[in-house]
Order: sequence, then structure tokens, then C-alpha cells
Amino acid sequence: MNAKKVTVPGLARLPAFCHAVVAGDFIYVSGTLGTVPGSMDLAGGGIGPQTSQALQNIALILKECGASLEDLIKVNVFLADMQTFTEMNEAYLEVMGSDPPARITVGRAELALGAAVEIDAVAYRPQS
Repeated sequence: MNAKKVTVPGLARLPAFCHAVVAGDFIYVSGTLGTVPGSMDLAGGGIGPQTSQALQNIALILKECGASLEDLIKVNVFLADMQTFTEMNEAYLEVMGSDPPARITVGRAELALGAAVEIDAVAYRPQS
């Protein structure tokens, strides 16, 4: 099995990693911030908008891999402040809908760029 590294043109990332790796039927999405495409600027307005933007960025990454948010099987959410859980969760469910994948949320993390939230994920997309 060959792993394919994926980088989405125009989507912010630090040079130490690619946006995702496709390995067989699985897509491993790197930690993704709520940065506005085309820049390293975080979405304004705090945790809710940053959560929505991070998920939109993940959708762009998955699209580049031939998948979508519906293919997600596991999501990891990291919050700088666990007190923002409710607002993050509301924004998360607005994007993910009523049938979301498995998830864990971890609080009290220092995140790159001073972000309020960072999200990584695993998707399953059969190659057949």
C-alpha cells in the first residue's frame, strides 16, 4: 500500500505537515485551524466561527482526497478553553448535522496561531 500526501492549494498550513494522507481506504486529516482560505488569519468572532471555518477547511481537504464530511468516522477536537465547549458544539452540529461521526473533545490545549480550536479527523472512503 502506498500512502499519498495531499496538500490543498490556497489553504493555510505550516510547512511541517501536509493537509492529509490517504492510506488505502482511510484519509487522515492533519490538525486543522479555522483559518480563512488564502491566508493564515483565523476567522473572526471566536470559537463558533473558528469551528465552522475549520470544518469547512476539512471539507476542502476531503474533497481534494475524493471524499466529503459524510465520510468522516472519527473527529478529534482540541479547545484552548473548555469553557467554550457549548459554543463550539453548536457550531460543530450546524455543520455536521444530526448524524455526526465518533468524536472526542479535549480542553486546555495551547494551539498554533493562538487558535481557539483545532480539529483533526479520519475518514473512510473505499477505493473500489
